[in-house]
Amino acid sequence: MSFSAWLPSLLRRGSYFFHVPLGSCQLQPLHHSWCQKKSTSAVEHNCVNSPMMNQTFKTPEDALSNLYSSEQQSAILQVLNTASESELSTIKLLRGRKSVNVIEHREKYGPFQNLQNLLNVPLFQYKTVVKVCNFILNPSEKGDRRERKIQDTRSSMRFIKPEIERERLETLDSIVSVVFGTRKIAWAHVDRNLAVHDWQQEECGRFMKGTYIPAVYLEEISSVVSKIPEADLYILEKNGLSAQNTNLFPITLHLRTVEAMLYALLQKTFMHDGQHKVLSMARSTVGKHFGLMVGDSRSSGMDLVKQFLLQSVTQEQPRLSFPRNKVVRYRNLFSSVTQNRDEEMCDSLLQALAFYELLLNNTT
Repeated sequence: MSFSAWLPSLLRRGSYFFHVPLGSCQLQPLHHSWCQKKSTSAVEHNCVNSPMMNQTFKTPEDALSNLYSSEQQSAILQVLNTASESELSTIKLLRGRKSVNVIEHREKYGPFQNLQNLLNVPLFQYKTVVKVCNFILNPSEKGDRRERKIQDTRSSMRFIKPEIERERLETLDSIVSVVFGTRKIAWAHVDRNLAVHDWQQEECGRFMKGTYIPAVYLEEISSVVSKIPEADLYILEKNGLSAQNTNLFPITLHLRTVEAMLYALLQKTFMHDGQHKVLSMARSTVGKHFGLMVGDSRSSGMDLVKQFLLQSVTQEQPRLSFPRNKVVRYRNLFSSVTQNRDEEMCDSLLQALAFYELLLNNTT
């Protein structure tokens, strides 16, 4: 397993995907007219005689901007701007102090805007930058266990945004899963042993009534956040409604407003040591995990939740465990026949369980 095994996942971070034909970009070490050492190998001979090498560059900075296509530059910068220190250390020539320097430069000056910025990083000379870029585009096939470990972690974390370090996943004690609809916000506080500590919802009666007033949303959501317990991470449901569907625009606006305010308020309230504590998980991911998808739509998970509640009192090792003094109340809540179905409450529990089963189980 090599660096190329986890490179695609880094290129897919966020909402962008850079397609880099790695198989066709067989870049060899580049040799320039202003390099003092002459090349005698066949590989370097090809590079010297390439059309690009026939160009005359006044400075190393000028040369860097012409060595790679815009597509290749985007791919390189995506890796260098998003990889952690441990991931950078798997790149040839970035082991040790150089990977630390990259992280420190990013933290001080922000993401690298172009390849020339790399020359401002301590210990980075022109040849170093070229070799690092070439290695990112054409990783060595000699992998090691560290690279395999990173690939496995990346594949297990593709369902959440932003991605978090493996170490944080391994030390999680509990999460709070938050799901919201047009009138309710529900949450489930679940620990890594799949024991439910708190599970409830709040009615937000002023949502989706009359004129859209941000101050009303802020007041309602602030009240809910004040009741949510402290945990290591907060997982928000990411609804898949498209903003391009004009018929659903009022609902889409509502959901995105609630999501943004929850993210900001939860992050502000519970942030510790500057670490992100609020993540997003796609609603469709949870649906696929439990087999609830019907085409592109997701069906109700209420029957599944009822099954979990029943198992908690009939099986020695249920999939989820609930406080004994609350199981009866929960079962009565979902067994009552009402038009006001508690879908948000069900979904918050399913999201918490899916998070642990999809992510944490893959890190053990």
